[in-house]
Amino acid sequence: MSTRRETGTGTRRETGTGTRRDAGAGVRRDADRAHRTGVVGAPRELTAVSADGASLHVQVYGPDTAPAVVLAHGWTCSTAFWAAQVEALAADHKVVVYDQRGHGRTPASPACSTDALADDLEAVLTATLAPGEKAVVAGHSMGGMTIMAASGRPAFREHAAAAVLCSTGSSRLVAESTVLPLRPGRLRTWLTGRVLGSRAPLGPVTPVARRVLKYATMGAGSAPHMVDACARIVHACPRAVRHSWSHVLSLLDLDHAVRELRVPTAVIAGTADRLTPPVHARRIADALPDCAGLRELPGIGHMTPVEAPDLVTATIRDLVTTHVPQLKEGA
Repeated sequence: MSTRRETGTGTRRETGTGTRRDAGAGVRRDADRAHRTGVVGAPRELTAVSADGASLHVQVYGPDTAPAVVLAHGWTCSTAFWAAQVEALAADHKVVVYDQRGHGRTPASPACSTDALADDLEAVLTATLAPGEKAVVAGHSMGGMTIMAASGRPAFREHAAAAVLCSTGSSRLVAESTVLPLRPGRLRTWLTGRVLGSRAPLGPVTPVARRVLKYATMGAGSAPHMVDACARIVHACPRAVRHSWSHVLSLLDLDHAVRELRVPTAVIAGTADRLTPPVHARRIADALPDCAGLRELPGIGHMTPVEAPDLVTATIRDLVTTHVPQLKEGA
């Protein structure tokens, strides 16, 4: 099985100061309200119905005739997480964002599984794209797992022209997490599972809460406005939803699904990611049938679309330009 990289000599890993400029140049507004500013206009809102009847809150930005991008957020997040990408892309792309089950404005569901994630992505693709219409599908964390879970599904194969996997993994999430500064082994795995699967409420966003979230999910150089935006998004997720999906993630095994992801797929990881360390990205890139590049970003944590918004957006835009058919003028 061949794996194609961004360069002819192997994996490309970002170095120097360019990535830090990317990390500092993006989100300049609170992420939970930037979608709704006049910069990109009001979204077209709709409800997609999944295979089991679950209703999913969907927002569509930009011209319907523009090249399409579909964005799937991660565990404990919402459509607001993609604020920088929506703002940057909506002028000349059709940008689709949706809330995963129990997150944002999508009601909670007792069905929490990778099959449900795949069902939901299929429902969103079918509800927002015309038959045969192609899109770049990007996912962060659990959103990346959603793409992997859906890789063999008919609607995904009909509509996905390329994919972006940001800060994600396909298996061994708890065992390989470095959130707890302990040596790898059974004790760290057990304690990490208890921490990530806690039912405890997160409470209000306080200075202490921001420091904890920054340590666990973001790089040391993350700007305060980025930390605050992510904290308010994560703290808004109901604790029962957070706990239910943590159980799914602790048992995750999508290694087989990576090998079914046959569209050109870019992989992005932060070297300071404690939730899904770069070992996951390397493993995925090696297993992909058509890897469109692995980028490891020095000093960036788990929240790559917020911490390195320009780079994530540019990766999406490049894949659209290369792989999504452009509508001919006047068509």
